[in-house]
Formats: sequence, C-alpha cells, structure tokens
Amino acid sequence: MAGLWLLVPEHLRLGTWDLLRAWSRQATEQIEPRLALQLVHEAALCTNGLREGRCLTLRGFETLNGLPFLAGDKAIHELLGGRSVADAEELQVALGKLRRTFGHYAGKLLLIEPHRPPSYSQRHMRRRQKDRESKAVKTAQMFFCLDGDTSQPVCFTSANSARTVSQATPELLRMAGEILAPLPEHPLVAADSEHFAVELLDHVSDGTPFDIITPMPNRQGNLKRWREIPPETFQRHWAGYATAVLPYTPHQSQGGPYHELVQRHGERPEESYFTAFLSTTDRDPVDALARDFPKRWHIEEFFNFNQSLGWRRAGTMNINVRYGQMTMALVAQTVIHQFRKRLGDPFATWDARSVASNIFRGLDGDIRVAEDTILVTYYNAPNRERLRAQYEGLPAKLRNEKVDPKIPWLYGFQLDFRFR
Repeated sequence: MAGLWLLVPEHLRLGTWDLLRAWSRQATEQIEPRLALQLVHEAALCTNGLREGRCLTLRGFETLNGLPFLAGDKAIHELLGGRSVADAEELQVALGKLRRTFGHYAGKLLLIEPHRPPSYSQRHMRRRQKDRESKAVKTAQMFFCLDGDTSQPVCFTSANSARTVSQATPELLRMAGEILAPLPEHPLVAADSEHFAVELLDHVSDGTPFDIITPMPNRQGNLKRWREIPPETFQRHWAGYATAVLPYTPHQSQGGPYHELVQRHGERPEESYFTAFLSTTDRDPVDALARDFPKRWHIEEFFNFNQSLGWRRAGTMNINVRYGQMTMALVAQTVIHQFRKRLGDPFATWDARSVASNIFRGLDGDIRVAEDTILVTYYNAPNRERLRAQYEGLPAKLRNEKVDPKIPWLYGFQLDFRFR
C-alpha cells in the first residue's frame, strides 16, 4: 500500500482534513476524522472495505490514516450511521466550492443522469429494467451532476428505489447552484428522456437559474405533428440537417410556452425523419443540439472511469451510511483526479482500478521517520523521473505553493519521497 502515500500532497492541497473534520464535527486529535480518511483511502483502492478481521498484513495502511489499527465494520458503520444525509450534502457542497476555485468546473453546461447499480438487499424494493430485453432487478439509485466541459462530478444525491427523477432533480440542481455560484448567465442542463416531465420543466423554468434541454418522446402523435411542419419553417444548416424552433406548452404545464427544437434529418422529403428536444431556452439550436447535448457521452466515460471507487454497487439500504460512503468516494475521486492531472500521460488515461492496481497497490517501497519527516522510498517505480520531479523535496514544493507541509492527521510530521 506504499503507493497511497502519493495522495497525501493532494490531500494537503485540497484541504481534505478540514473537510472531514467539519463533516465529523470533531477536533483534530479525535479519531472520527481519521476513520473517515480510512474510507477515502479504501475508495481509492477500489475496495469495499479493508477490515481488521480480513486483512492482517496491511501494516502501513493504518499509519497513513493516522491510526494504530485498522478500523472494523462496526466502527465504520457507527461513524456513517451517526451522520445524516444533510451532513453528507454539506461536505459535497464544501468540496465542490473548493474544486470550483481550482478550475475543475466551467459551470456553463451541466449533465444530469440517474445511476442505478444493482442491489442485493433482501428488502422489498422496486425493480427496474435496464432495457426491454433485460430482467427487472433490484437497484439502488443515485443522481449525478457532471460538468459537461471538464467531465468532473459536481455533486450527487441518493435515494430509495422508488424516488423519481422529477423528485430528485430539484435537490440536485440546488446543490449544483450553490457549488457553482456565482453562476454564468443561464447555464444549460442537458438531461436524458427520463427527465421529460412537466413538473420538472416548470420547476427548472420558474425556480432555478438554469435552462434545461431534454429529448421529446417519439410518440406517433409527435411524429405526425413534426411531419406537418411547413418546410419553410426549417432552417437548413448543412446537407441533410435542418432545424425549426417552435413554441410548445406541455399538457398540464403551469409554465411555458417552452421551445420545441425539431431536427429534420435527410435531404429528400420521402427519406426524412424527425427528432425533437424540449428546452426552456431558445438559444441557438445548432449549438444546443450539435455541440452541447452530445457531451452527455462524458457521463458514460465518467462511470466507466470511476465507478469502481464506490458507485458500482450498493452494499446497504441505510441511506445515511450509503450517502456517507459514496461522498467519501467523491473525495477520493477528487484527489485522484489531481494526482492524474499533475503527472499527465500515461497516468491521466488510466481508470480508477488501473491507478489502484499499478500505483497504490503496485509500488514497492519502505516507510521510515527521520526527525520530523516521514520518508517514503520507492524502488523501480514506473516513470521514475516524472515522479521524482513532482515529489522529491516535497516540503519545499508545498511551501512554494503556500501550502503548509505539516500533516495534521499525522501529528505535524512532514512527508518526503525518494525514488531509487
């Protein structure tokens, strides 16, 4: 586990310790923030838990967390169960505001998406199908918000399996607005077809500083109506692609009218087909449909890259525990993102599991103390010169960045690295 020590500088730059102390409401000398730090590092290792009864040879992992022992299941469960959903949301907002200052978010385009990992709970729960061919299974629910330009997570919410996107999205956007304030003028939220709901559109239009765009269902009535739009209403942009912007008020809407962005694909009338989106803004349809909305693919890339940190499956239906554990995974994702970005290629292209396997678990090294400094020595590390340039002489490098090199959870010791 010697490679995990490379995350310590990123914790110091981010201010992880202050975040965990605020979440646990405990002072530096107390044990609770250190237990939370163990959860962050477990997430970085892409494991569901390193517990004392299962792992007897992980000497060094507990030292990294400022503990003389490896915390067991009961201690971790009591820590998470004693904190509420509101506590986890406050931690997410504080973390997001820090990331905003570091330039992790542009704030102009947000991507929202429900994520439903399988659940093996014995409780009676709503079952969902991934598609029409798959079997309905029990799932947990998370609702994520990502920055569309940087592909970084802004925040998420979690809920029981019965909650709908219309119920969860207002809370998600409230947190995103608090994190990204001051907001650019009318940021655009790109949502999938599941978000096509009248109450959600009305809420975003009247109760938030955001605009939203979502696909409209290809029902027979809609297709017939789109085919009847006069050809001169469409504006041709390039061969085989034209758009029309029409006013549209959904049935039972208390707001509106909104803007229906209709796309016509194909040159010949007999070969043309239509798709449409509903938006609360009439901004340039080519920008919204051809540039912004396709960035939703970044959501799939994010989950493929990072879901092993703690969003692949739901281990408990206690929402306080699950929310806290997944929020610690969000902290882990932040410091790993900083680590990848600092080192560049090839590390920047590795997913979370590869980083855990090849770096955090894969480096050979030893740990010793010299006066007030913890020295971590790595042997035969990959890309040694790049690592050496970033980490040797670490205390001086941190001071130059106006970061205190003393590690508060390790009782004021500093950290330095050697590569041999």
